[in-house]
Amino acid sequence: MKRLAILFLFLCVVWSSFACTSVIVSGKVTSDGRPCIFKNRDASNEDIVVVSVQGKRYHYIAVVTANDLTTRLVRSGFNEKGFSIINTYTKNQNGTSLDIGNNNVILRRALESCVSTRDFERMLDSLPHPLKVNTNYGVMDAEGHVAYYEVGNYKYVKYDVNDPKVAPNGYLVRSNFAFSGDRKKDVGVVRYKALDTYMSNLRKKGKINHEDIIRGASRFLVHGETGADLNEMMPGNNHKPVYVSIKDYITNRLTTNSQLIQGVKKGEDPLHTVGWTICGSPMTTVCIPVWIMPNHRVPRIMSRNASKRASICDAGLKLKKRLFPNEKKRGKSDINLAQLINKKGNGILQQITSIETEIFRRANKVLNAVQKQGVSIQEINDFYTWVDSYVPYEYKKRFGIVLE
Repeated sequence: MKRLAILFLFLCVVWSSFACTSVIVSGKVTSDGRPCIFKNRDASNEDIVVVSVQGKRYHYIAVVTANDLTTRLVRSGFNEKGFSIINTYTKNQNGTSLDIGNNNVILRRALESCVSTRDFERMLDSLPHPLKVNTNYGVMDAEGHVAYYEVGNYKYVKYDVNDPKVAPNGYLVRSNFAFSGDRKKDVGVVRYKALDTYMSNLRKKGKINHEDIIRGASRFLVHGETGADLNEMMPGNNHKPVYVSIKDYITNRLTTNSQLIQGVKKGEDPLHTVGWTICGSPMTTVCIPVWIMPNHRVPRIMSRNASKRASICDAGLKLKKRLFPNEKKRGKSDINLAQLINKKGNGILQQITSIETEIFRRANKVLNAVQKQGVSIQEINDFYTWVDSYVPYEYKKRFGIVLE
């Protein structure tokens, strides 16, 4: 019994560390006709960096943990051919076996070698079985194909978001269970319901905008089961701590990063693909877009610094400690809501989104130019240079935090 109790506790820790929430969206229902895929990642390892890598065949940009110096385990990313991929761990596809060892290895391998969803299927078919995989892959290519692949050790099931019978509203949501798996073992249902509610509300308003997903879904403060809305509990100011539980919200204490990869229309240059990336906790870190560049450049504050970490992620983690102080006393899920949001408007998240608004204003100008005139290396370089100056200035001015 003691061994079983220890094993149960271990599994609880493992699966809480691998919690993620995601959505894929058809270009048929987006405001600009371009598809997108989104992942909000929860994990115990909080140190995140963005890397630009020349793979065996293709150049790709990926989100990885800072200690993964060989880029072995990719968390999400896209390559020069417009092939993009995300994943969410599951636990209900392989019976009693966890088997997750190759989840992110396959993700990296796909970025290195795949151009299309069909290539991805061929790769899965060709790999030796058992795959040692228990995951949902969200995959997108430059031809507008977007699908989830629920993959276990010996089989996978495809869900095509462009098929109205499969996705009548033009989007599909996944968290930590596969619809094709053993539904008695579902995990992440509350977060699934929350994101599905958020996406349903967006769809009712009309076409879906990528900005609403990356800026809104990653910071959705409504509980998927109870409907408790933290915005309605907003304190008057940040003078006195007000603690509430944020357990099972889409964004929570374990959320390490978010990324929305915005694809291209069929026939458009795959290099127009852009990764809108929050390199750290969405509650404390701004979103910055990245493009594939021939010089492999990404913003300095998102790439490895002298300490092999991303300075923007480190800054976000420092702010995060203000949201979750005294964890041993308060409990790990209790957040100081007054520091996050308040009616005075100086909560950390409110200031983060204020900084971010200017980033999006300038980034959208670059994006529009890229989509109309093609990739301008100089224009993107200039934008990155501005970001590397503007963001550190704002974090120091508003929060007293210096980005190293």
